Formats: sequence, structure tokens, C-alpha cells
Amino acid sequence: MILDLLNAGIATDLLERTASTTRVQQAVELSLAPAFLLVGIGSIMNVMMARVIWLAGRIERLAEPVNGACQVSHGQELAWLRARRRLARLSIKFSTGAAVVISLVIAVLFLSAYIETRIGTLVAVLWVATIGLLIVGLIYFLRETLLAADGSKAMKFPGKLD
Repeated sequence: MILDLLNAGIATDLLERTASTTRVQQAVELSLAPAFLLVGIGSIMNVMMARVIWLAGRIERLAEPVNGACQVSHGQELAWLRARRRLARLSIKFSTGAAVVISLVIAVLFLSAYIETRIGTLVAVLWVATIGLLIVGLIYFLRETLLAADGSKAMKFPGKLD
């Protein structure tokens, strides 16, 4: 396969296009901002995942049958926790989508060092899509945190300090 590419001259042409250090350097420089955004998204997702893990653990503990029967008194808290978990999961899904799209931006920027085609519009569209997905994910995360704050004030859970 590689020998066929070399014989066809495609590999040689590709090597000639990427032999320019300045083109590769420009691709690396252009991909720094998206790479930092990717790190930021990962940090936010780390916080989101910690909340989902805590919520899932709390739901499992409350849903466990005690002496063979489920506690009816935990119904209100379980509904509240499940609503929070749903919002947190949505925030993670949208943030993950943003991470995937910004990774595509980085890949396309590196690809631009190898091709002559203008791809600025594609990069701009992907960048806007990333920010849109991130905003939606952060809105869902905000809704979850507001629900957590409102619920802990409104409900009197056993074992909670007033």
C-alpha cells in the first residue's frame, strides 16, 4: 500500500507540502487556543462527573430496600436527586460534544498544513458549534446547581443540619 503511494507520487507530493517548517509551525500555533479550550472543557467535565457520581451513589443508597421494603419517606428526595442527575447528565453530554468538536477543530487545523484547500469557514463553523455546545452544557450545569441549592433549602432531609 505504501509502496503504491510512493510510486504514484502522492506520498512525495505530501512530503513536499509538509516539508515547510513554517506551515507546520503555523498549524501548531493555530491549534493552541482550541487545545486550551479542550483542557478547560475537561476540567469542567471533571466537576460535572464528580456530581453525577455523588448523585448516583446517593440514589443507590436511598433506593436500597431496608428489611426487604423500600423507604417510602425517601420518595421526594429520590425524585429531586433523579431530576438533578438528569440535568447533570445532559450537561456532560453537551460538554462532551463540545470536546469532540473542538478536537475536530484541532485535527482540521493540522490538516490545513497538508492541503491547499481553504478551510477557514469550516474551522469557524466548528468553533461556533463548540461554543454553542459548551454554552448549552453550562446552562444545564447551572440548572442542576440551582436545583441542588433550592432543594436543599426547601426540603428538610434527615441528617441535614439546619
